[in-house]
Amino acid sequence: MNLIGQEFQPIAAIATTPTAAKLLQPICQTLGATLWIPESCQKTVNLSLNTQVYTDSLKNHLPNIWQNYCAIVFCLASGAVVRLISPLLQDKYRDPAVVVVDEAGKFAISLCSGHQGGADKLTNILAPLLNATPVITGASHNLELPGIDILGKPYGWQPGEGDWNKVSGVVARGETVQVLQEVGSTLWQKHLPDQHPFYFEFPEIGEPSPTPKARIWISFTQRKFSPDSDLPKVQWHPRVLWVGVGCERGTSKKLIASGIEQVFRAHHLAEQAIAGIATINIKADEIGLVEFCQERNLPLRTFPGELLNCVEVPNPSKIVAAEVGTSSVAEAAAILGTKQEQDKDFHGWQDTDSHGCTDDSFSLLQQGEKQDQDTDFPGCNDDSLPQLQQEENILKLSTNLLVSKQIFRLEGEPGAMTIAVALAEKEYTGRTGKLLLIGTGPGQLDQMTSAAKTAVSYADVVIGYSLYIDLIQPLLNPGQIVEKMPITQERQRAERAIELANFGLTVAVVSSGDCGIYGMAGLVLEQLRAKGWDGKIPAVEIFPGVSALQSAASRVGAPLMHDFCAISLSDLLTPWEVIEKRLIAAAMADFVVAIYNPKSQNRTEQLVKAVNIFLEYRQPENPVAVVRAAYRENEEITLTSLGELLEVSVDMLTVILIGNQSTGTYNNWIITPRGYLG
Repeated sequence: MNLIGQEFQPIAAIATTPTAAKLLQPICQTLGATLWIPESCQKTVNLSLNTQVYTDSLKNHLPNIWQNYCAIVFCLASGAVVRLISPLLQDKYRDPAVVVVDEAGKFAISLCSGHQGGADKLTNILAPLLNATPVITGASHNLELPGIDILGKPYGWQPGEGDWNKVSGVVARGETVQVLQEVGSTLWQKHLPDQHPFYFEFPEIGEPSPTPKARIWISFTQRKFSPDSDLPKVQWHPRVLWVGVGCERGTSKKLIASGIEQVFRAHHLAEQAIAGIATINIKADEIGLVEFCQERNLPLRTFPGELLNCVEVPNPSKIVAAEVGTSSVAEAAAILGTKQEQDKDFHGWQDTDSHGCTDDSFSLLQQGEKQDQDTDFPGCNDDSLPQLQQEENILKLSTNLLVSKQIFRLEGEPGAMTIAVALAEKEYTGRTGKLLLIGTGPGQLDQMTSAAKTAVSYADVVIGYSLYIDLIQPLLNPGQIVEKMPITQERQRAERAIELANFGLTVAVVSSGDCGIYGMAGLVLEQLRAKGWDGKIPAVEIFPGVSALQSAASRVGAPLMHDFCAISLSDLLTPWEVIEKRLIAAAMADFVVAIYNPKSQNRTEQLVKAVNIFLEYRQPENPVAVVRAAYRENEEITLTSLGELLEVSVDMLTVILIGNQSTGTYNNWIITPRGYLG
C-alpha cells in the first residue's frame, strides 16, 4: 500500500457485477482496500487476497460493515447507493466517506461526508486512477475555497464550538466573513483565490471596516458564543499550548485530567489547543500521566533535570532542585516543549538516567514553595552539561509562559501535581509529513501516469518550477498550497519541501519528465541525507514519469533501441572538464546519446564543443533528432545530421538525440537497430 492510501484506511469497495469488480480490483490493490463481491460473482472474478464474498443481500450485509470502514467506494447506481445508506447515516462527523463510480469508469462522485469523512479528497484520488471525471458538488469546492470545517485539518487544528453550517452557508453565498487569527499557520491565507469572501484585519477603533456576515476565530482561547447573536461564529484551535506537569508518584489520571481542566477553564484556554504534555524524564513511566496522554492522543515529552535547570522560570524552588536536580519541572518543561516545537533540530529533550521524586519530597516542595519563589535562579552547571552552553541563553529568553505553575489536588484521588502552560510560536500538527517526488512527464496530462496525477491531487502542498506547475494546473484542488519558484531555485525548492514536510504536511515536489533523471528526487534525498534523515520521517514516495529522452524519442521513431546514455551540457553543477570526458567516452563507445540542457542564453559554446567531439568519432551524416517541448503546444521537431546540428535553433527545453554508427532514417523516422534481423 502506498502512502496515499494510508489516510483513508480501512477502505471498502463494493461491486455487485463482474464488470464492476474488474474495475475496482486495481484500485483496491493500489489503495489497500478490501473488495466485497456477492456470491454470484465468485466464479467470474479473480479472487485476490483483498477480496471478500458476502452471502446475504447487500441491503442486509451493508449494516454489518458500515462502522468498520473509514471510506466505502460503491460501483453501483448512485440512486441505489442513496437508498442503501440512508438508514445508516448518523452525521458528517461519524459517517464514512462514500464515493460512487459508474461501471464504465467515467465518473467518480463524492456522495457523502465530503469534508469530514474525506470523500471529496478520495474522489480526487480515484478519478485519475480510473481516468474518470471527479464530481464534487460542495459549494466551497466550486468556489475554489477550502471547506470551513476542514480548513485547519492539514495543520492539526482542532475544531471548537460554533455554528459550522451557518458559517459555511455564508461562505457559499460569497458574503463577507471576518477571520480573526491569533495563532497558527497562515499558509492557507496566502493561497486563496483572488475573489474570496474573507478579510483578516483587526479593525482599529473608529476605522471603517466591512460588515461581516460570519466570523471565524483561530486562537487558543475558549470562547463562549451567545446563542442569541445574529452573527454565526466558529472557532479553530491550533495546537500551540504545551502543558508542563510535575507530580507525585502514583498521581491518578483523573487528578491530572481534572487539574488541567480546572486550570484551562480558569484562564479561558481551550483544551483542544493542547499540543502535548511535558515533564521531567523520571516521569516518563508515570502511569496516570501516560494513560492521560494515551487517552487524549497527546505526545508526552520528557527532559533531563539538568536541561530543565537551564531554563529561566518565574518560580524556581530550591527544594525541587535538591530532590530532582532542577529548580523547576512544570514551568521549565512547558517552556522546553515550545522550544522543541519551534526548532526541530533541538534534541535536548532525550531521556537520561535519573531518580524519581518521592511523595515526601513533593510534600516538602509544597511547604517550601511559597518561600522559594524569590530565590535566585541557580543556573546551569557548565561542567555537567557543556553541550548546552550554546543553548542556555536561548532557553532563558524563551519564557513564554501563559500560566505560571499551579498546585492541584483532588479529594479522594491519590497524588498531587503542578501545572504550567506555555505558548509555542508554531503549532504541533500531530501528523507525519510526507514527501511525494513526482515526475509529470513531458507536459500533457494524458502522458502523465495515473499514480502521479493522484499524488498531485492528494498533496497538501505542491512545489515546483512555475512552468511545470502551470502544465498540471487542472489537477490542483481548492485549499492546496501551491508554491511556484524560478528555474534556478532547485535547492530552495528542496529545502522548502523538507521544511513543510517536517511540519507535518504532505508535499508534492514536481519535476518534468522523470523526477529521478535530472529532476528533483536526487536533490531532495541529498538534502535529507545532509540533515541526518532517519529514512522514515518524513516519509518519502517517488512517482516516476516519462523522461524527456523517452518523450523525444517517441516523436521521432526508435532511436534508443540499443545502448544509450544521457549527458547534460550544463556546467552549473558539473565542471566542464568532467562533462567533456563523458562526451569523449560516449562518442568513442558508440553510444546513442541524449543531450540535455544543450544551450542557454549565457551558455552557448558547450554545444559547439560537444559536436566537434562527436565529429572526431562519427560521420557528419550521423542522424540527429532535435526535439523541443515534446507533447506541448509549442512542440518543434527537427531531423538533421551531426554535421548540420549547429544550424538548428535549440534552448533549455530541447533534447538532442545523437544516433550511433548504426542509426539510420527511413521516411522521416529514426531507427537504431537492435540486431534482431542481423
